[in-house]
Amino acid sequence: MAAELTAHQLIAQHRPTLDLALETIRTRAYWSPHPEHPKAYGENGSLDTAAGKAAFYALLGTRLDLGQPGTDGWVGGEVSPYGVELGVEYPHADLDVLLPAMKAGQKAWRDAGAELRAMVCLEILRRIADRTMEFAQAVMHTSGQAFMMAFQAGGPHAQDRGMEAVAYAYVEQSRTPEAAEWTKPQGKRDPLALTKRFTPVPRGIGLVIGCNTFPTWNGYPGLFASLATGNAVLVKPHPRAVLPLALTVQVAREVLTEAGFDANLVALAAERPGEGIAKTLATRPEIRIIDYTGSTAFGDWLEANARQAQVYTEKAGVNTVVVESTDDYKGMLANLAFSLSLYSGQMCTTPQNLLIPRDGIRTDQGDKSYDEVTADLARAVDGLLGDEARANALLGAIVNPDVKARLEAAAGLGEVALASREVTNQEFPDAVVRTPVIVKLDGAKPGDEAAYTSECFGPVSFAVAVDSADHAVELLRRGIREKGAMTVGAYTTDPEVEEAVQEVCLDEAAQLSLNLTGGVYVNQTAAFSDFHGSGGNPAANAALCDGAFVANRFRVVEVRRPA
Repeated sequence: MAAELTAHQLIAQHRPTLDLALETIRTRAYWSPHPEHPKAYGENGSLDTAAGKAAFYALLGTRLDLGQPGTDGWVGGEVSPYGVELGVEYPHADLDVLLPAMKAGQKAWRDAGAELRAMVCLEILRRIADRTMEFAQAVMHTSGQAFMMAFQAGGPHAQDRGMEAVAYAYVEQSRTPEAAEWTKPQGKRDPLALTKRFTPVPRGIGLVIGCNTFPTWNGYPGLFASLATGNAVLVKPHPRAVLPLALTVQVAREVLTEAGFDANLVALAAERPGEGIAKTLATRPEIRIIDYTGSTAFGDWLEANARQAQVYTEKAGVNTVVVESTDDYKGMLANLAFSLSLYSGQMCTTPQNLLIPRDGIRTDQGDKSYDEVTADLARAVDGLLGDEARANALLGAIVNPDVKARLEAAAGLGEVALASREVTNQEFPDAVVRTPVIVKLDGAKPGDEAAYTSECFGPVSFAVAVDSADHAVELLRRGIREKGAMTVGAYTTDPEVEEAVQEVCLDEAAQLSLNLTGGVYVNQTAAFSDFHGSGGNPAANAALCDGAFVANRFRVVEVRRPA
């Protein structure tokens, strides 16, 4: 098939967007080309909410044929956390056929150069953006996110993160010039003169191992970082969240074909129930890059065993908030209540441990005891989630039975400050929706330590009584160093406490948010400005997104000859 997208067309359309992205990662200011409110998408076909929903439901019970080589069967079986059986079938790949086919297209893709690769990637993102409402439904019904969150995090915010990775990839590849004339004086003799050419070359095939909770938001950075640096990319979705990434692969293959490249530069590796192909793929010699989001245990296994690959992991940690004092008690409680409730705490950035001095805290409403703070926070969460419609819009659904089991077990770990309750979803009565639980623990009791020093993924938080601000800082440091943290929060009006918390986060490489009381929350980050993770503590070995996240996905090869 002849190319339908010329390099000139792609550059004319997308170069201004890339330039804005490059400027924004330099300034760290706010910018997004993807609107984050549904009203911005208007009544225009596939972007309309109703049309997107119809497009999603039209996919149910169908076979998504991507035209990949080596298809030896069809797999599926996704069931929405809201109770809808998706019934979509995906190609199952014979890896011995698919992987060589993926490598075949890399030469032309490498030779295209950094700018054209970036333009193709931005065209893929544009077409995904054109189907944002459809993708939102796919994310909602595989992750259990409520619609608004699935729309924002699974749509514009994920697209922003993908574009951010493309921008960083372009910067790193452009750091070295394509050619140079080199002349070395030799005194009375003729100078030595060489012509040198420098070419970014890909490592090989990148493997993206998708997660259940944020398939696009966590999948797009690695996918586009590898693709933009010249690598083919094999996407291995989580078995319960295949559809969003399968649709992504479908769009990518269409754009690559139209731009004159091999569609097999991007492919899908769906698996049969219980097949567990991630380990098999991760150690194959063709796989040279791995991006993984998920459990610490498997992330550690990848880092130890996928020796032939450059491995980027976002695992898990114990996120902590130090509550020492505040000049906006009401705002602090509202901010924390929202952070604990959003998507039922099923985010790698949700706070787990709230370290509160047992003697209480200073506030603009007077001194508050430890018991008062925990009780007031419980009331704030109850007030936030008191209306069932609003509760459903914030909580979404419990993504899998393991999260529900952890939530139910948490109540037995200590005194319950806020009990979890069941919420009914009128539209989806089979959805499992639960409010958060807050459990009171004592930071000085060895028996409580096992609970608050272990990750408890889901809507579970521990209000940990500590002896002092110094004790809180000590526990914070130990927690980051031993377990890692994707986020750290602190509330304090004391400059010395603020400095101590900041110093811990600088020492242990953890991202810190101070005194958030408004519409920005500790568990949210903005592409182009905020770093998600740091790569410097056990929670993750990479940050989304910085130069280090892309620079080792390619190497620069030099060819020199006499001038």
